[in-house]
Formats: sequence, C-alpha cells, structure tokens
Amino acid sequence: MAFEEKAHESQLNTSRVEIKQLEAIKALLLRQVENLSVRAGIEGILQRLPVEVGQQLALGEVLAEVADPTKLKAVIQIQETQARDILIGQKASVDTRNGLIEGLVFRIDPAVDNGTVAVDIQLISEYPRGARPDLTVEGTIELERIADTIYVGRPAFGREGSSMSLFKFETETSTYAMRTKVRFGSSSVSVIEVLEGLEPGDRVILSDVSQWEKFDRINVN
Repeated sequence: MAFEEKAHESQLNTSRVEIKQLEAIKALLLRQVENLSVRAGIEGILQRLPVEVGQQLALGEVLAEVADPTKLKAVIQIQETQARDILIGQKASVDTRNGLIEGLVFRIDPAVDNGTVAVDIQLISEYPRGARPDLTVEGTIELERIADTIYVGRPAFGREGSSMSLFKFETETSTYAMRTKVRFGSSSVSVIEVLEGLEPGDRVILSDVSQWEKFDRINVN
C-alpha cells in the first residue's frame, strides 16, 4: 500500500511539473498576442501608417508615425566643419517661412551623416500658424555675440583667423580696386569678422580672384 502511494505521489509531482510548464507556455503565448497590439509611446496624431494588414515586418521597422503638434522640435543639419563650436544651451532661431520661433540647442548628434551633424532645437516661443510636424525649416544658432565689429560676406577661400588679399574699391563710386591685405577673426556660415585692413563702408570683391593674382590694381567694368 505504501508503495502504491509513493507511485501515485510521483505521478502527481510529474503532472504538477507538466502543468507548470504548460502554464508558462500559455503565459508566453498570451504575452506574444498582447505584443501584437502596438501602442505609441506618446499621445498625439497619427501621421503615417506605411504597413498593410497581414504584412510581415522585421525587427526595428517603422510601423507608424505619431506626433504631438503641441510639442514640436526642430532638427537642423549643420556642416561638420561648423558644428565644432555648437554647445548645449546656445540660443537659436527657427524660420518656418511663416514666422520665427526662438529656441535652444538641447541635443547634438554625436555622429556625422553625409558631412552634416543633426542639431535638435527646443522651441521655446509661440508657434506661428502653419507649424506642423515634418515641416521644412531653416535655423540659425548664435555661437557668440560680438559687439561693434566690422564684418563682410565670407569671401571665397576666406577662413576664420586667417589673412588674405582682397580687392578693395578705391572710392564708393570707383571702378578701380586695389589689392588689400585683410585679417579675419570669427566667422559664421555667411559672414566673417574683419580685424584689420577694412573700414565700415568699404566695398570689396568677395568672389574668387585667383585669376588676377599677378595684379595689384584692377578695373571692374
């Protein structure tokens, strides 16, 4: 009798183990079914749904795009040579073609993509009408503010902290220009600071003048 009880107890223990295994499989399958219901990580408006019913997707593929139109950011692509001076917290201005939005730099992509660095701008002022996700914008980041300085458009081959020769017109109305040595300071994408060689109101030639490198004075018709 004791032998039979031990045999039954052994069978019961085996059955209990099998039941626990089946319960674990059931729980796994239920989790897999639940995971088929994809939920966005934020509340917002559905922007894009690039998949179809029954379509199989690889891990990491985009199922949908959801955006909150009340919480936008701007992403500006900066040339890698200009990105070295960008810091978190710098002021920025974003042009939506329908108004300007003030912002602050809050993220700088550590990687370079096709020669540019992505800089995320936190928008801190009121959005103008027409601001929406995926809108094409232009942005300006203020690296530093230099008061009472002389600057010109950035000439061909002009580099920050360098010196070069520019042709400066002799007078405001003259067509003759003299070769003048100019020393540059800080620069942005489009303008550069003048430390020596020019005065406010001077007119200079900013285009490539290498073809006239043998001349000190030229006549521009």
